[in-house]
Amino acid sequence: MLQEGVVGGEQKADVRRLHGPSMLTGVRLFAWFRRSGLPLLSAIALLVLIGAWNSFSPTGPATPLHYGPNHNFAVDGTYLPGELGFNLADLNTVDQLDSLPHGVKGLVWVGQCDGVTPGFLQKVQPFVGHAKLFGFYLMDNPDPVSWLTRSGQVPACTSEHLRAESDWIHAHLRDARTFMILMNLGSAERPQFSAEYSPNIIHLDLYGIDPYPCRTELDGCAYDMIDRYIRKAEAAGIPRNQMVPVYQAFGGGDYRDDAGGIYTLPTAAEEQQILARWGEQLPRPVFDYAYSWGSQRRDSALEGAMGLHSTFSEHNSIGVDPKR
Repeated sequence: MLQEGVVGGEQKADVRRLHGPSMLTGVRLFAWFRRSGLPLLSAIALLVLIGAWNSFSPTGPATPLHYGPNHNFAVDGTYLPGELGFNLADLNTVDQLDSLPHGVKGLVWVGQCDGVTPGFLQKVQPFVGHAKLFGFYLMDNPDPVSWLTRSGQVPACTSEHLRAESDWIHAHLRDARTFMILMNLGSAERPQFSAEYSPNIIHLDLYGIDPYPCRTELDGCAYDMIDRYIRKAEAAGIPRNQMVPVYQAFGGGDYRDDAGGIYTLPTAAEEQQILARWGEQLPRPVFDYAYSWGSQRRDSALEGAMGLHSTFSEHNSIGVDPKR
């Protein structure tokens, strides 16, 4: 759920609204009113309406489903992210799935990458036949290479195992989607993704792409990082219509990026630019993903980031027909 990387490239602050007339349109209309001889007050009134429309026009990808993982349920079972319009829940059990309010679906965390083992079947079979199920989150940042740590050898997450898991789900839960976050094997400046995990090989449905552009070493955010990640994911065989945008909604804590800096919680203005940049690149994803609703490593996350609540509440109110 967290992709560590290095930042590079120039910082860009341009934001293009994706809905509503532009200010340029307003200026042209004003000039037309003057040439037409219509009352000046009418022209001014129109420009005011255009300004109000632009101020409240939503930006960012338009999708019917919004996901914010971690700490999704209160002690009494209440689904917490729903207060901001998140309607795709991070869950582990059938009881949690069945408890979801009307209109909320579930994305079940698996996180094994061992193939179709008894443990995998024990995890996924109980969800067969449940109408509120959206799909399964198979892995987070799978590594195609085995590596050694102080506690022992970490096995590679093989394409064969992921394909077997995804194929089993498609065969037995035909409407369920399979999903994972891609690991960046390079840096934020020069991202690289494994072609071993392309949908043609592992038969996965959806891929999270997670650049986190706001960092202390930048004294702000490098929004062009989003563009680089998308281009490199495409180069690894991931079509844009199978990509899921992952928005940075955390900062601080124990996380470090590979430039030696610390991820910073975006301000509301920075978050709006992140959403707008994603909207330019992936205007209609199947769902989108805010990392993270709940804190994982002593970081500040969306649940407690009151300054971001209105931004995500407004963004999550943008809906499109899920049957599109």
